[in-house]
Amino acid sequence: MKTTIIIGILALVSCGVQAQHDHAQHSAATQEAAPTFKDAKLSTAYGDYLKLKDALVASKADAAKDAAAALQKSLTAVPNSKKTIEHATKIAATSDLSEQRKTFSQLSNEMKTLVTGSLSAGALYLEYCPMANNNQGAYWLSNEKQIKNPYFGDMMLRCGSVKETIQ
Repeated sequence: MKTTIIIGILALVSCGVQAQHDHAQHSAATQEAAPTFKDAKLSTAYGDYLKLKDALVASKADAAKDAAAALQKSLTAVPNSKKTIEHATKIAATSDLSEQRKTFSQLSNEMKTLVTGSLSAGALYLEYCPMANNNQGAYWLSNEKQIKNPYFGDMMLRCGSVKETIQ
C-alpha cells in the first residue's frame, strides 16, 4: 500500500515539473527580437504605433486616443508621413472604439509604407484579419508572429494570420 502511494506521489510530482518545463519553453518561443530602424525618428513613431495597437487589442478607447496623439506628434519628424498623421489625428479625436479601429486599418496601411525598406535589423510582421471592417479584412503591424487582433480585442483575440515578414 505504501509503495502504491509513493509511486502515485512521484507520478504527480513528475507531471507537475514537466508541465512547468513545457510552459517555459512555450513562452521563450513566442518572444521575437525587436526590430531596429535606420532612422531613430521612425523607430519612435513605430513604438507609438505599437502602443496604439496594444490599446486597441485591450479595447481601451481612451488609451488608444492618447497613443494616437503621441503617434501624431512623433510622426511630424518622419518624412512622407502626411497621410499617416491625418489618420492618427482622426483616432486621437474620438473615444469611439469602433471608429478608432476602422481608422487604424488605414493608418496601418500607411505605416507599412513608411517602415518597408527602413529596417536595419530584425523583422516586422504584417498580420491580417479577414473578418475586420465588416468582412473586408484589415492589416496591422507587429513585432511578433503571435496574433493579437486589434480589430476585435478579446472577442476574437487570435483571429488572423501573418501575411508577410518585413525585413
